[in-house]
Amino acid sequence: MSSIENTMPPKPASLFTLFSPRLLPATLMLGGGVTLYAVEAYIMATVAPSIVRDIGGLELFSWMTTLFVAAGVLGSITVATRPKGMGLRAVYIAAAILFGAGSLICAAAPAMPALLVGRAAQGYGAGMLSGLAYAFIRFVYPEPLWRKASTLYAAIWGVATVLGPTLGGFFAAGGAWREAFIVLVPLTLVMAVSARWLLPDVADDRAGGKTPLIQIVLLLTAVLLVSIAGTSGHGSYKIVLIAVSILLVTAMVMIERNSDTRLLPFGTAMITDPISRLYLTMFTLMLVLTSDIYIPYFLQTLHGVTPLVSGYLVALVALGWTIGAFFSASFSGRRAAVAIVTGCILETAATASLIPFMATTASFGDLVQLAPAVAAMFLMGFGVGIGWAHLVTRIISIASRVEQDKASAAISMVQSLGGAFGAALAGVIVNGAGLTHPGGIAGSLSAATWLYALTALPGLIAIALSVTIKPASA
Repeated sequence: MSSIENTMPPKPASLFTLFSPRLLPATLMLGGGVTLYAVEAYIMATVAPSIVRDIGGLELFSWMTTLFVAAGVLGSITVATRPKGMGLRAVYIAAAILFGAGSLICAAAPAMPALLVGRAAQGYGAGMLSGLAYAFIRFVYPEPLWRKASTLYAAIWGVATVLGPTLGGFFAAGGAWREAFIVLVPLTLVMAVSARWLLPDVADDRAGGKTPLIQIVLLLTAVLLVSIAGTSGHGSYKIVLIAVSILLVTAMVMIERNSDTRLLPFGTAMITDPISRLYLTMFTLMLVLTSDIYIPYFLQTLHGVTPLVSGYLVALVALGWTIGAFFSASFSGRRAAVAIVTGCILETAATASLIPFMATTASFGDLVQLAPAVAAMFLMGFGVGIGWAHLVTRIISIASRVEQDKASAAISMVQSLGGAFGAALAGVIVNGAGLTHPGGIAGSLSAATWLYALTALPGLIAIALSVTIKPASA
């Protein structure tokens, strides 16, 4: 096994060590994989209306996102369940090629069914690339840099929240949605070709065993159902889909607890195990954060903010995540544990504070009036950002060597699950609170009040879980 680890000093000076001459190639490759996943997700959200206007398929509109998310989760799973003996570098090359091929299929699609095939291929490749970023950490970097690498990946998601819609808007404005898919293809080709030289060829150190097919099927079905619920306009339909999804996830957890063939690291299905609480904290943080998807609507409907401005204002959530990640990048030991708890408290409090700031009809005509809402949006993301990298590092640190691929892949999986369930839950809440019936100002006021009151509640669970997380040195 070749590794860059042996060539580096044990205690790097700062985050910028990731960009030192010896580590820069691998950092660009792994960061590039996360960038593809993040930017493509946000580009699609912007160009989707243009696609439907051009090739039709409005009845399949939601599947453009649903298939991408579900295939992304499957891609993350594949990192851990790949055939025995297949190295991470080979998976990276296959993932980059698959993402590029899916992008080309989308660009050439004459109708919606063909485009959906391309979206599934994109999502599968992107999910693998995102999972590989965490799986490669222990081979590419010395342990003191694991937290800083996780910080970088978090920052990429924050930047993508602004970059993706900007690129998508550029192509959508000119009716060039096909070019929006093509623009990332050259990058995927470079990544696939360069991986052989820029990423270490590491041995497959996983324990042998069967593929947990039952758990994979249950989880993917749950993701599909909850993703459909998140894009459905029928409140009762949403509730049924979410309920069935929860039952499927519960069944998967029960099988995980009693089976020797596991999808997740040992202990994940037992709340008494530290790794279980780490994953649950991550899931809950994402569940709460996803309530931000309705912020632009409330800003426009209740406060007279223009669509362009509201789009950039909600990007403050991502900016907060990025700044929070960099702010706590140097923390370790007890400071890192405190950062996790503090982050959970900040996110929960900021989400609840959106009730008086959003659920009003006050016009945000100047910065003074807008400032409280801006601060709350920023702190939502900041709370997640200051603790996320430390959660990632703890998971990788405490997982056994033969299960670290599972542990790394599950990070991306849990992040996607939290976002999918959060979006679906938010849809149920706002529709049930009157966003569409009676609708109008009254419906929006009720929806904003209930959304941020109820989505703040899972934050209390995150706080309770976070206080049980022991410092890395303990």
